[in-house]
Amino acid sequence: MGSYEILYTEAFPIIKYQLRPGERLKAESDAMIAMSANVDVTGGVEGGILKGLARMFAGEKFFFQYLTASRGEGEVLLGHTLPGGIVDVELDGTYGLRVQKDGFLAATEGVEVSTQMQNLFQGIFSGEGFFVLNVSGKGVVFLSSYGAIHAINLGPGEEIVVDNGHLVAWADYMQYQITKASNGWINSFMSGECLVCRFKGPGIILIQTRNPSGLKGFINKLGFQLKK
Repeated sequence: MGSYEILYTEAFPIIKYQLRPGERLKAESDAMIAMSANVDVTGGVEGGILKGLARMFAGEKFFFQYLTASRGEGEVLLGHTLPGGIVDVELDGTYGLRVQKDGFLAATEGVEVSTQMQNLFQGIFSGEGFFVLNVSGKGVVFLSSYGAIHAINLGPGEEIVVDNGHLVAWADYMQYQITKASNGWINSFMSGECLVCRFKGPGIILIQTRNPSGLKGFINKLGFQLKK
């Protein structure tokens, strides 16, 4: 595997990845910012059309882009759309990650990106839909967020409640429940939280410090005000 660093972590981060000869990265279809002239970029549907469609249902793009150092070493710069963080997670093959929509940015070879179907209740009320991404295998996966990424490590039996819109990723062996934010439906609705995700440890959860739906609401409100 090549070497990499995440630059400008305090504001708008990018990945600077040094590819070894013949090495290939896969990334979201619009992730490449710049690359060496000896790097080739191609597009493809990993796992076939059905898996590509399943990724679309999970909120990701149908195609991946593949960046290959075909003629010696090469350098690639990668970024994502929203103003937010990028974090690298090294997978050793013993567990995978469930990743919310728009959370996957790129991965090294050896990392497989598929989809996992949630049950009916989780699919309707989690805010993630019926499908979430499942990232597994051995290698490094790069995750992106809106706002900074914060890791929560839960010990055995520890519980935490997370607002649905702030989830980025969680260990695939963890179970979670969709519950009311408060004791009653009225208080849950009035608090602005309504439904939340309750996780139980052990395990790790990655959350984002901002909620994308809040950004969409602000933009829609701003657009309405400008039209008035």
